[in-house]
Amino acid sequence: MKFRIGYRTIKSAIGATVSIMLAELLGFQNFVSAGIITILCIQITKKKSLRASWDRTLACLTAIVFSIIFFELLGYHPIVIGLLLVLFIPTVVMLKASEGIVSSTVIILHFFSEGQVTMSFIFNELAIIFIGIGVALLANLYMPSLDSQIAEYQVRIEANFRKIFLEIVKYLRFGDSNWDGKEIAETIHLIKTAKVLSFQVMENQFIYNENDDLYYTYFEIREKQFEIMERVLPIITSITHTVKQGKMIADFIEELAEHIHAGNTANIYLEKLKEMHQEFENMELPKTRSEFEIRAALFHFIKEMEQYLLIKQNFKGIKKQRVVHKERLGGGN
Repeated sequence: MKFRIGYRTIKSAIGATVSIMLAELLGFQNFVSAGIITILCIQITKKKSLRASWDRTLACLTAIVFSIIFFELLGYHPIVIGLLLVLFIPTVVMLKASEGIVSSTVIILHFFSEGQVTMSFIFNELAIIFIGIGVALLANLYMPSLDSQIAEYQVRIEANFRKIFLEIVKYLRFGDSNWDGKEIAETIHLIKTAKVLSFQVMENQFIYNENDDLYYTYFEIREKQFEIMERVLPIITSITHTVKQGKMIADFIEELAEHIHAGNTANIYLEKLKEMHQEFENMELPKTRSEFEIRAALFHFIKEMEQYLLIKQNFKGIKKQRVVHKERLGGGN
């Protein structure tokens, strides 16, 4: 596995250091725990960090209440810790703050180690909690832009789409292809990763903007289109010899492939597909069973390609500030 230091690692290291130094400088006990809380609250997106911070705040406050009740009523004994956790953990889960169980357990152990409950110690623990969480939230205000990575995935996915289409063209025209199909598995991986990155863009916005989910919507569209491409491949390979209609479809697919990076021209190609379908219907009927099966397969292929274009038809595209590689992310078919 390749060794690398990511931005989250750097933020965790710096954030933990700042939290510990600040808590120590202010003279709080158990100041190291502030660093632990900071590390636990720094997440991969702003929204996840905010949720993690809320979970830990709620869990830690609950832990303080449980510690006061159990230790003051039942005494400071290891058995009491066990009894406390038996009731505390389900309570935190019920409050939907289970991510805060680990950090709040540390707070419980602080109270056990202290051996008594005082207002100053309660204030000390609250300060540790809020220093750790506060530093984490400040650290997570900065998130590196993912635009260039997303743009790269967009380019690679559309290049694979073009490659697959051109292989279909080759098969329709010549009835043979030595294609190894590696783009299939590669495209599945690219779309999956691109959707994850696009979701991170959405998760890094505290205030919703209708443009924030366009990246994710775009790759969802490509995923649905790719499912259609996977479905049509067996249809194409079932055609045993070339026919006039197959060559006409090949010309159409070739043109479609060459315009994947252009503007959203789905309506234009839907109209061309409709015209070609009508032309097929006006042609002489097939004379043999083999011709009939090939014609039926091609009609099925046309219907699938119609769905391919309809999926993209209503996508409004990405605004100009999100232009990538001199092409709009919303472009293409």
